[in-house]
Amino acid sequence: MKGIIGKKLGMTQLYDDKGILTPVTILQAGPCHVLQVKTKAKDGYSALQIGYGIRKSRNASKPFAAHCKKAGLENPAEKIREIRLESDPEQKVGDIIGVDTFSPDEFVDATGITKGKGFQGVVRRYHFAGGMASHGGGWHRRPGSIGCKEKPGNIIKGKKMPGHLGNVSRTVQNLQVMKIDTGDNVLFIKGALPGPNGGIVLVRSAIKKKKTQSK
Repeated sequence: MKGIIGKKLGMTQLYDDKGILTPVTILQAGPCHVLQVKTKAKDGYSALQIGYGIRKSRNASKPFAAHCKKAGLENPAEKIREIRLESDPEQKVGDIIGVDTFSPDEFVDATGITKGKGFQGVVRRYHFAGGMASHGGGWHRRPGSIGCKEKPGNIIKGKKMPGHLGNVSRTVQNLQVMKIDTGDNVLFIKGALPGPNGGIVLVRSAIKKKKTQSK
């Protein structure tokens, strides 16, 4: 299991030797510093805690700033993420992880925060059909009945209702790495990644693709 944190820059297109066009997302990935190494003997599981970017010292707590300083960072990291591993890692605190940790044609999973859409109704949030637009319908974009008076006598938990849409963590699986630019620390990943341009994305080795290839 490998991983790196990056910032989504936008989308573009790549052409291969046969002239086939592939839409890709540009990800400014790394360099990431290893802030903490967790082992099964000490912590009960194996993982790497990595940090990406920098922030002003005044915007970080003193314990967090000291935690980053142990890894050799002059300024605290902007974002930190933990990557679970199957076995104890070989990396040490202070090591740098770059885009060369991945290779072209490798499959990855990307996790990010989706775009926030604010408070939305059921038609946009859950794609409800709504009511009749004519003949005295009277409820064009309303959800309709949400419960009964006699039984169960209350609204069931989990009922699809109007509410906040977006701004949640989502993972897109089995995305292919098309190209790597080690000079500018850029990954070109096939397809779309979750979140807006400028959003933070965690890229890890694909979990399901490994199981499929091993069969």
